[in-house]
Amino acid sequence: MTSERFVVGLDIGTTKICAIVAQRTADRKLRILGMGHAESLGVQRGVIANIDRTVESIQRAVSKASDSSKVHISEVFVGIAGQHIRSMQHRGVLIRKNGETEISEEDIRQLTDDMYKLVVNPGDRIIHVLPQEFFVDNEPDIRDPVGMCGTRLEANFHIITGQISAAQNIQRCINKCNLRMQELILEPLASSAAVLHDDEKEAGVVLVDIGGGTTDIAIFHNNIIRHTCVIPFGGNVITEDIQEGCRVTREQAEQLKRRFGSAIPSSNMDNQIISIPGIRGRPPKEISMRNLANIIHARMEEILELVDAEIEASGYKNKLVAGMVVTGGGAQLTNLVQLAEYVTGLDTRIGIPTEYLSPDQPAHLDELRHPMYATCVGLVLNGFRYYDEQHKTATQVETQHKDNRSFLQSLMDRFMLGVKSFLLEEIETK
Repeated sequence: MTSERFVVGLDIGTTKICAIVAQRTADRKLRILGMGHAESLGVQRGVIANIDRTVESIQRAVSKASDSSKVHISEVFVGIAGQHIRSMQHRGVLIRKNGETEISEEDIRQLTDDMYKLVVNPGDRIIHVLPQEFFVDNEPDIRDPVGMCGTRLEANFHIITGQISAAQNIQRCINKCNLRMQELILEPLASSAAVLHDDEKEAGVVLVDIGGGTTDIAIFHNNIIRHTCVIPFGGNVITEDIQEGCRVTREQAEQLKRRFGSAIPSSNMDNQIISIPGIRGRPPKEISMRNLANIIHARMEEILELVDAEIEASGYKNKLVAGMVVTGGGAQLTNLVQLAEYVTGLDTRIGIPTEYLSPDQPAHLDELRHPMYATCVGLVLNGFRYYDEQHKTATQVETQHKDNRSFLQSLMDRFMLGVKSFLLEEIETK
């Protein structure tokens, strides 16, 4: 049995634009109703560079998803990335009027909303405000203060910012496609929702999402996000290196990377030769497998060294018990896990978004069980979380209204009882 609501995730990537339509089953798994993807023509390093071409790609992807799912798509949950993404830490304080009453979700919401009023760099806007630890009357390290009593409520927040223009360009593209953007979500947060387990987040883990234009990083410890950043290098840089080093076309370079790419050269590659068709009647071109692996290895090692430097800068390098999870389109390179472990010294696995997918999936959607779809699946998961929070808030408001009505009714009953007693006394006196 599935819920009637469906959610659409839209991943506007550098190399592809993907749309996924899903419902949630009774056991809270995702059943994919349909998907569509198209080549991304107007995005560079995670940022929209051409509105019209991006709109065309979005329309193709959404149209395919709508046709395959037999669902009319009007609302989408969209990801945002790019080297303009920044993060910072800030501490917020809320002084409650009555310290003897219990701290409520509304108090936390008010404290969180206050963070959106912070002054950020010109041209930037706050995308996410993520609470970390709470403090109640100076009592530290509280995960969930709801139900506690106290006057002074404090919290450490992880705040993620991005360029206003980048967000506005995404909004403009969505509007031109006659769609409504329900929420803008940082892509590494979406990917982490799809491929990380709660026990990994508790023990300490770093997510590395290697996309076409950027490499996104998110670090978790004690089930709390501690650090996020975006490195402006991804799989497209490797493709460009192959194109230049092997003197082939970009399309041929991409095919070489996907079919024969390896992150580590090996001795058995010395005598292996790849033959590719020549251009315009020219003879076939022969490329050494070892030469190809050397080109890929040099660039991937550089990307992983930048990742390792970010992990060191976060201060959590020695606290990541669960190591590293690599996902995204770049995670399909052979021997990537071994290279990542060698460069960073962290245990590494490939993140595939299968944990939250229902086993009851149409056969033609098996391709979703691939790292390159982690972000889009995560956007769908965040979409359902968004509606859950909306429902929870509406329920709390309705409960509060009922309590208020009950209180007023109780006051009215007591008032009427007092009037009745007064009238009876007056009658008896007379």
